Amino acid sequence: MKKNELKDFLDSKVIQYNRPDFLESDPIQIPHQFQKKEDIEISAFLTATIAWGNRKSIINNAKRLMEIMDSSPHDFIMNHKDTDLDKLSGFVHRTFNEFDLQYFIQSLQHIYMNHGGLESIFTKHQAKDSLQPTISKFKELFFELPHQTRTTKHVSDPLKGSAAKRINMFLRWMVRDAKSNVDFGIWENIPTSKLSCPIDVHSGNVARKLRLLKRKQNDAKALAELDTALRKLDPIDPVKYDFALFGLGVFEKF
Repeated sequence: MKKNELKDFLDSKVIQYNRPDFLESDPIQIPHQFQKKEDIEISAFLTATIAWGNRKSIINNAKRLMEIMDSSPHDFIMNHKDTDLDKLSGFVHRTFNEFDLQYFIQSLQHIYMNHGGLESIFTKHQAKDSLQPTISKFKELFFELPHQTRTTKHVSDPLKGSAAKRINMFLRWMVRDAKSNVDFGIWENIPTSKLSCPIDVHSGNVARKLRLLKRKQNDAKALAELDTALRKLDPIDPVKYDFALFGLGVFEKF
């Protein structure tokens, strides 16, 4: 398939899948429950953190997370008392457990009190062409407080070889505009050109079949390779092709 044919094909798939009905089976439906900016970004970050495995299970556990925080995640983060954390008891999603969640709540409070919030960190520390070094800096700041070593695995570090699928997905949600009523576009000082496509089994396999990606592992090097290919198709909004690659893989078994 020639470059212009591939672009036309993928652009048509973006239109097909970048739609509100996409929300019905996607974890992004969780932050769509909220109107307040801080509620949206906190619920999105926590949902993205547990977004691996069965999608139904992800959505159900993310809903439970919001219920634990009284459906007011920002207020809970900022104003919870020690006794409120008792409600975290027994929470688990795969390897993310109540102790990880407790640290995430403490760290998010620290970030909003001392770093200006999630948006401020990613905006202040954004690199010239990519947000991958920014994600690494975010991880450093996120684990400033005393923590269990095991909890650090729940925030990926691209500079240590990770494709950082979940946090790249979170950044797509926050940065891409809301014209299609899917993403939110509430972080206006980060250009979409710096976003990277979240690579998972489905999008990675489709990218390889379309010869957008040669590397076999879904790691940081694969992400950089896919970034280069997608930015040739659309240098302004390359991550829009996440919808095409994911849709082709999950819904069409391409």
